[in-house]
Amino acid sequence: MFTGLIIELGEITSVRTRSGGAVLSLKTREAASSAKLGDSISVNGVCLTVIEKNSDLLAESSIRLSFDLSDETLRSTNLGRLKRGDRVNLEMSLSPDSKIGGHFVTGHVDAVGTIRSKVNIGDMLKIEISAQAKVMNFIVEKGSVAVDGISLTVVDVLSDGFTVVIIPHTAKLTTIGFKGTGDTVNIETDILGKYVAKFLNKQKDATFMHTLKEEGFA
Repeated sequence: MFTGLIIELGEITSVRTRSGGAVLSLKTREAASSAKLGDSISVNGVCLTVIEKNSDLLAESSIRLSFDLSDETLRSTNLGRLKRGDRVNLEMSLSPDSKIGGHFVTGHVDAVGTIRSKVNIGDMLKIEISAQAKVMNFIVEKGSVAVDGISLTVVDVLSDGFTVVIIPHTAKLTTIGFKGTGDTVNIETDILGKYVAKFLNKQKDATFMHTLKEEGFA
């Protein structure tokens, strides 16, 4: 479990394909300082498990972390598009003494969206992101959404997408600041909204079935 507050940008060193998926390696400083084998780390909003940790001899004070990527992860996220030198958002998983500053993010991406437009509004950036219908079902105005693992607030809800406004601090410290039109982003909707929607649908189905039985149709 994560909160969507990015602590560092990691740099991809390799993505090696193998049977059933791939192995992604990146170099990092802060995230690796406390990372251990088996730990969960959010990489562009995807919960991954550390399988290897080595000192990076090519970069002073940096550590190389490696992660397995399954075929499902490659299909349903933008991690399969990464290449050497690309930067990614990193966040360590929550611990009992962690501060909750964003919103609850599971690291299970719902879909990949595309940046449709990016406009400067003073010092801020307003970004429009296209999204599939299955994502839009859980997008609400002023609600929370994770974009490449970043906890953001929805500004406008569109028929096939949504907008967010990025403050200078977020633009400087995360990938959303340098990504442009046409670039892809991992989208995870608010897990609380998913549970509420499921509960309401069950209640609706139960009421519908009760009505059918009363009328003699079931």
